Amino acid sequence: MTVAIEMGNTSAGQPATLDLEELLATRLLVQGNSGSGKSHLLRRLVEQSAQWVQQAIIDPEGDFVTLAEMFGHVVVDASAHTEAALQQVAARVRQHRVSVVLNLENLETERQMRHAAAFLGGLFDVERDYWFPMLVVVDEAQLFAPAAAGEVSDEARKASLGAMTNLMCRGRKRGLAGIIATQRLAKLAKNVAAEASNFLMGRTFLDIDMSRAADLLGMERRQAEMFRDLNRGHFIALGPALARRPLPIRIGDVQTDGRTGNARLMPLPETPREDARDLIMKPGENEQLRVMARPAPSTADILAQLAASSPPPPPAALSLVAEVSAAPAREPSAPKPSLDEVLREVLGDPDALYRNVAQVYQDFLVRCRQYGVNGRILDLAAFRRKMATARAGVDAEAADTPEWEQALGLSAAMPEDIQAVFLMLARAAHDKAPCPSNAQIARARGSRSPRRALGLLDHMANAGLIVVDIDAYGDRVISLPSLGWQTAPGNPDLEDEVA
Repeated sequence: MTVAIEMGNTSAGQPATLDLEELLATRLLVQGNSGSGKSHLLRRLVEQSAQWVQQAIIDPEGDFVTLAEMFGHVVVDASAHTEAALQQVAARVRQHRVSVVLNLENLETERQMRHAAAFLGGLFDVERDYWFPMLVVVDEAQLFAPAAAGEVSDEARKASLGAMTNLMCRGRKRGLAGIIATQRLAKLAKNVAAEASNFLMGRTFLDIDMSRAADLLGMERRQAEMFRDLNRGHFIALGPALARRPLPIRIGDVQTDGRTGNARLMPLPETPREDARDLIMKPGENEQLRVMARPAPSTADILAQLAASSPPPPPAALSLVAEVSAAPAREPSAPKPSLDEVLREVLGDPDALYRNVAQVYQDFLVRCRQYGVNGRILDLAAFRRKMATARAGVDAEAADTPEWEQALGLSAAMPEDIQAVFLMLARAAHDKAPCPSNAQIARARGSRSPRRALGLLDHMANAGLIVVDIDAYGDRVISLPSLGWQTAPGNPDLEDEVA
């Protein structure tokens, strides 16, 4: 069944329609400067298609929460959930086919990126049985898929960019149709923008943005000037779901209003100067005094306090240290533990293998300072190697053998995200043990999703690092050509606990 939703009118007064089924297969990119009508366009698209397809809206400004009352979207306040909880929420969203708005307005930019990445990852990683068609609308996409590094950490940027890339590049097979809106094409990562086949280009003024918009629409450079003259709510449409040739359209009216609204001039109140001063300098009758929240101390500050053996830090710092690590008490006369012993204590937590390496490293340093051990001898790079070995399940005795030194040397030249998996496969092949299951490989990758293991094995096979074979009984055998080792047959679907 073909569903055509009406987006507005063309310059000739004819209805401008959008083929919803074609959009699900080809994705959409919306571009326009602030005030050009991007949010209005997205709202029109969401309202018109709400009865036909499930929707998820990544909303950094809280502008789309007003859809809930009229169209039944569930508003998810990201600030009230952890990243892990948002992944589970996203999985249930797909299982129960509920349309949602992920409200990120109460978070700073870096946490917006982390929470959006977790939510998109949850949508992406569900089981095949729940791959129902779904529109995923991302407003201000340049925040989540930046073209260059900014003030946020590399870890947050990579996580967010990876989630957006998965949405636009691999989401179609999982039923996810990405609709992304950005103020400037130059700020948006090219590999994300390049996957869209439908375009709605609004008003823009910079030469580089006009040139890129004209190139995407197949227009001549001299025609790029027209983007400066577009009025608010006017866009140039092109794509298999919109039009085969660049088509000027005007977006129609919407049924709901955003919370931001439009700025309009209003006369100032006629207040005498003396009264105006009292109004702003004195508290009102029902006004409550706001107390500035004391910022939580950074991990570096806590470590410095511990190293200097200063008086006990404030309760906020103590609670933060308690969350990071709770080292067991030792007798004062007991010898200091070695770095390997401290590391084993840190990795004794079952969730440690699934946490970020930098977080586990900070936990390791805190424990070292509590025991009076210089943990800085083991820098972050060396700690990553030890974490990769631990995730691979290699014990200390096997790690000291010449064969394992050769495997470590090969893994050191590989990307960080596949080192642990390569070492796990090397250990199984060296011991002639059964090939690890998808769940075990996912754990070595630091993930709980067995489906990610299949993609990682395909990537390693394409890179020539491994050779994957399936025997007559459906068991998997993996060979490592660089080492000349091969695993025994193993069930790829075996649960991690059983394995």
